[in-house]
Amino acid sequence: MLEDEYQLDFFKDNGFVRKQCPKCDKFFWTRDLERATCGDAPCDPYSFIGNPVFKKSFDLAEMREYYLKFFEERGHARMARYPVVARWRDDIYLTIASIADFQPFVTSGEVAPPHNPLTISQPCIRLSDLDAVGRSGRHLTTFEMMAHHAFNKPNAEIYWKDRTVGLCDELLNSLGVDPMAVTYKEEPWAGGGNAGPCVETLVGGLEVATLVFMNLEQVKDGPIEIKGEMYHKMDNYIVDTGYGLERFVWASKGSPTIYDAIFPNIVKELMDLAGIEHELEDPEYANILSQNARLAGLMDVSEKANLMELRRQVASSIGTTAEKLSSIIEPVESVYAITDHSRCLTFMLGDGIIPSNVKAGYLARLVLRRTLRMMKDLNISIPLSEIVQMHIKNLPEYPEFAERFEVIEDILHHEEIKFQETLERGRRMISKSAKHYKQAGEKMPLEKIIEMYDTHGIPPEISKDAAAEEGVQVDLPDNFYSLVAERHSKAEEKEEKVFPYADRISRLPPTRKLFYDEPNRMDFEAVVLDLFDNYIVCDSTLFYPEGGGQPADHGTFAIEDVLLDVVDVQVVKGVVVHRIDAMDKELHLRKGDIVTGRVNKERRMAHASHHTATHIVNDAARKVLGEHIWQAGAQKTETRARLDITHYKRITKEQLNQIELLANQTVMDNQRVTAEWMERNQAEQKYGFGLYQGGVPKGNMIRVLKVADDIEACAGTHCSSTGLVGPIKILKTERIQDGVERIEYAAGMAAVRAIQEADYYLTTASEALRVLPEQLPVTIDRFFNEWKEFKKENIRLKEDMAQLRVARMLIQALDLGGVRLIAQNVDHADTDELVKIAGELTQEDDVIALLISDLEGVKIVAAAGKKAIATGADAGKVVREMSRIVGGGGGGRPDMARGGGVDSSKAAEAMEKGISMVKASLNV
Repeated sequence: MLEDEYQLDFFKDNGFVRKQCPKCDKFFWTRDLERATCGDAPCDPYSFIGNPVFKKSFDLAEMREYYLKFFEERGHARMARYPVVARWRDDIYLTIASIADFQPFVTSGEVAPPHNPLTISQPCIRLSDLDAVGRSGRHLTTFEMMAHHAFNKPNAEIYWKDRTVGLCDELLNSLGVDPMAVTYKEEPWAGGGNAGPCVETLVGGLEVATLVFMNLEQVKDGPIEIKGEMYHKMDNYIVDTGYGLERFVWASKGSPTIYDAIFPNIVKELMDLAGIEHELEDPEYANILSQNARLAGLMDVSEKANLMELRRQVASSIGTTAEKLSSIIEPVESVYAITDHSRCLTFMLGDGIIPSNVKAGYLARLVLRRTLRMMKDLNISIPLSEIVQMHIKNLPEYPEFAERFEVIEDILHHEEIKFQETLERGRRMISKSAKHYKQAGEKMPLEKIIEMYDTHGIPPEISKDAAAEEGVQVDLPDNFYSLVAERHSKAEEKEEKVFPYADRISRLPPTRKLFYDEPNRMDFEAVVLDLFDNYIVCDSTLFYPEGGGQPADHGTFAIEDVLLDVVDVQVVKGVVVHRIDAMDKELHLRKGDIVTGRVNKERRMAHASHHTATHIVNDAARKVLGEHIWQAGAQKTETRARLDITHYKRITKEQLNQIELLANQTVMDNQRVTAEWMERNQAEQKYGFGLYQGGVPKGNMIRVLKVADDIEACAGTHCSSTGLVGPIKILKTERIQDGVERIEYAAGMAAVRAIQEADYYLTTASEALRVLPEQLPVTIDRFFNEWKEFKKENIRLKEDMAQLRVARMLIQALDLGGVRLIAQNVDHADTDELVKIAGELTQEDDVIALLISDLEGVKIVAAAGKKAIATGADAGKVVREMSRIVGGGGGGRPDMARGGGVDSSKAAEAMEKGISMVKASLNV
């Protein structure tokens, strides 16, 4: 960044000087003329531990309220927090900063901010330093970013750099911080597609705030490079600040670690459960933790090499060995991590994330299983839900978590069972895989460990231990969990469909979409604005373009005496493009012509019925299964629809029936379906982020659809009332992936046909069994039990017949000089029967059996007893040659082989070949 970006009047007017740190070479501002270093770790160690920098001690609630009230009194509107799962975004899964609440629509200037200026205390989750949590004394997975934001535009500035730094300085002064101890370090910032100059606020070696002046936007060919990405200047410019709530509390208490500062009671309780004496009143013990935190602030402790160096330094400072120190502090660090991770899970599950193998659910399961593993290592045997409940009691400002605890508890219970099953299965899988690498003389690579974790949930520690038992090393980095979390923290970029005439279309005005204003009208006239290949663009249309899981309308365009079939409709940047089937038709269309369009009514109404039914079923599922239900996908066709929802266990038949009853009750209530265009901010403030169940629409104005109690942003076509949907029949449910259930259903006439089809199968089955439909379950159960008994009897009879056959065959065996050969056709026997007979025959060591059956072609089985094998017999070779003759293949071991072919006319020839091979091997 240019030096001019940091030449603030505030610094000049308040006695600051600009210096360059001799350790990191970064520039900083200070009032202390004698200061040499920037005040940031590792250039300066923590000096606030045991020496608080504020005039009084705060807990989390007190500090949060102090901050928000401070900025409210200075003209900022207080905002409620957003969820930790970023429902309003499709590029990231978790809320990683307060500014993430306003990206991309507000920061781009497309949408006005909800308030300006504003202040918020936003819970955030970052898993990029997961492996350092607990070890460093300062890292957290979940933290609250207290913030104040101002959104400026040219000629409409709220405030900018001087006011921002001035407010920060005023806040610290009000808390009693020594002005001479505060430094402001220059450090460019980038994140979430934006960047800008930034000053980091440092007190006592601890960064307590980051003041970003966001005025850059990421573009491919921008002129400004920051951290390897290219940017250009935005017209708007934004004050983006972040004050660490937990760090403020830590600085106010001067505790040995941030964990002891922000949740001391939970730490103490878990220490007791782990059998660890955690007495901070003991000066010697507190000194160990303090020294560890101070020195950890100087290095990255996610890497074991750095961790051991930290151990050596701390051990040296307190006069002990690194090994002894490790035995003392490692269990303590695990308790800190468990405490932190369980709070993270409280926010994740409390805000509706369902553990799974994808998206935000993957990250929740990552944290959850790491927590369970550490609990297991420390022999903390209470359910994880009990620790989560401790946090909920510690967070009275989040009453929604207590309301959802029953579901949270059930989720955690199921996850603990799955984890235990994974541990038991995982060792076997890894051992089997390790043998492959052992034979190749290779290490088990990192990608294999990640694959085992991603696909099967096997923790890396289990992989490492199980591989070691097989004598195989594992390439396992110290920051494994941080690495996989980083890989899964962002959504995959969706490839946008590139329309072949995009440039041409961009010059056309947006199409008037008549289907919103007149959903029941199917005929219209429109002016042709452009046409190319098989595409037509009109000034207006009633044809609905594909989108939101709803297929496009079909129909016709008529001009003079020519009828053109519309076979697809797409929307490209607001312009609706109709694709026509023009085969064998010469088009006599020109720009400016008037065409008559007619929508296929049956198709449209079927789609509208199923789309409206999707909202109804989603609402019913949420009422039956819980508020955690979130739409994970949907698709509608003319004959049925499907809805994918996040849920942590299989939906029972009783629950499915209840969902169906509630859905049909909504239909019979015949409630009006309404849609209105609203400003995004207004809609979010009124209805929350449940609006985005079906995806996040672009733009400032969004279409808000209300179907019974379901309120979503939706651009599809719908029935005007729930009664017009017709009956809803749920067809089936299935688990399409861990944590996601699919419900399939039919609505309207499609539901009637589905019911009729089910009734047909029921009637047909009843007639076949000659019973009434209500007697089918009992009758089928009786028949099934009888069938099982008959099957057992059949097996027994087959065994008896096989024994009789064996006895008869042994009598008829051909003596070949000490070895007996049995070569026979066994009528209508399958391969299993032949194997069973051959096995029985070769219980006699001197027997060779060649058996052929004519069932479905030719089945061949050969077997040889131990004595026969010793004299040179090989069943595998014999079967291979016999099978070749009958046009098939086969083989096996010398003692047992099987095969066959398709040419039954050559069965006798095959048998002769087998007999001759046996005789040749015996030299007979």
